[in-house]
Amino acid sequence: MGQLDTELLHRLASKYLWWKRPEDAALAPERVAAQVMNVGDYDDVQELASRAGDDYMRDVIAHAEIGQFNERSWAYWHYRLGLAKLGHVPPLPSRKLG
Repeated sequence: MGQLDTELLHRLASKYLWWKRPEDAALAPERVAAQVMNVGDYDDVQELASRAGDDYMRDVIAHAEIGQFNERSWAYWHYRLGLAKLGHVPPLPSRKLG
């Protein structure tokens, strides 16, 4: 799995998790990555993908929490990372009641 360096984490965290101090957000690198994967601009997404690697991105998707991804991003990453065939994207993470 790829590793995200501190500089990259702090820069992305300050842009995409603006409500937290970058130092605090960087303690959960998968959360920073998920936020960039969900709402990041093209350049930030490409940099994250190239530096983290597909295995890291797959791990972020596999451990996604409720609300971390919108439907569009969820589908995009499943297709881009080879996790789903066309028309067969798994449902977004959801709360199990009962």
